[in-house]
Amino acid sequence: MTDGPLALYRARVSSGQLVSDPAQEPVLAHFEALYRSILSLPPMEAPSRGWLARLRNRGPKPAGVPGLYVYGPVGRGKSMMMDLFHSSLPSHMSRRLHFHMLMREAHTTLHEWRVRGDGRGAGDPIPDLARALTRGKRVLCLDEMDIQDIGDAMIVGRLFDAICGLGVVVVTTSNRPPDELYRHGLQREKFLPFIALMKSRMQTVAIDSPVDHRLDNLRGMTVYLDANAPGTDARLDEFMGLLSGGVPAFPTEVHVNGRTVPVPLAAGPVARFTFTDLCRTALGSHDYLALAERFDVIVVSDIPILEPRNRDEARRFVVLVDALYENGTALVCSAAAMPTALYAEGDGAFEFQRTVSRLLEMQTEGYLERARSPRRRTSGADGLPTDAVSRDGEPAEGEDWPRKASA
Repeated sequence: MTDGPLALYRARVSSGQLVSDPAQEPVLAHFEALYRSILSLPPMEAPSRGWLARLRNRGPKPAGVPGLYVYGPVGRGKSMMMDLFHSSLPSHMSRRLHFHMLMREAHTTLHEWRVRGDGRGAGDPIPDLARALTRGKRVLCLDEMDIQDIGDAMIVGRLFDAICGLGVVVVTTSNRPPDELYRHGLQREKFLPFIALMKSRMQTVAIDSPVDHRLDNLRGMTVYLDANAPGTDARLDEFMGLLSGGVPAFPTEVHVNGRTVPVPLAAGPVARFTFTDLCRTALGSHDYLALAERFDVIVVSDIPILEPRNRDEARRFVVLVDALYENGTALVCSAAAMPTALYAEGDGAFEFQRTVSRLLEMQTEGYLERARSPRRRTSGADGLPTDAVSRDGEPAEGEDWPRKASA
């Protein structure tokens, strides 16, 4: 048996990689117990072949152990603890991804099946989708569960039920307790069975440490500029030139599920937008994730102070920042206020606190170093990303640029 998450945590505290937090060890004890229970489970059965075998095995296959739902305020180490749990398991047993990534993959897969018309997922596609998403793993780790989109809300319950029916143990983190998920969402009554299902299949554990660990490494504000200061737009132009190595910028497009998302300016893997381009336009998590995967640096100007009256814009901004953060994409931006004052009060301010924390972390050297590391891309025969097409039909500028310079 490999070292479990609790042993890994203590080793990293001893080496100085982590700072000990008394509120984390009780939560890690739950991860440790789950880790040991999972390793004691019998191997998962291979998918049945043939229609008769599938008919005989249509019933659910209980996991045998409950999953884990860990929630608490931002910056308390939830993702770190789940990552320790995930990394302690053998690689063939566990899949880890952001919750938004899971839902994007779910919708994309369903779209591809419909377009191909090859019979995959015929009838009720959810059981096939559950198998496609879990990829034969025993454990599915989902970071930052937060339901904002009605499309996600309407399928996540049946999808979760099908995943658990395969014998997969689900572990997730969230800023909210289960009962507060999708709290103000449309047709929430149809979402409530999912909450009941989660509570029956998962152990709920809260962490409420007074320490926000994401603020520990906060340093300068060089990539977060004052939108009201003279010359800010010129400085953003300088940043874009520096980060692209002087490659000329052109309009381009990113393709998402048969649609196109316009990019006003792109130079290599650097793209520039205004807040209006991204958050006052009907874009969603799939669009932002596609942009985060396509570009290494996103430059956003003129982020305003947000209030309940423009809550839709604030919600899109939250999803945008989540997508950039999860992909390790660097954000260079100008805003009308410091992160802590962008959405300081009113309905929606609670949801915005995670975004405040991430905006602060995305300015640190640690995050920028992660953003500077090379990331894998899907390329066509000419070496360009397959989704890079300029508006005038010419290829977008290529990838031959200096790797990310520090902003």
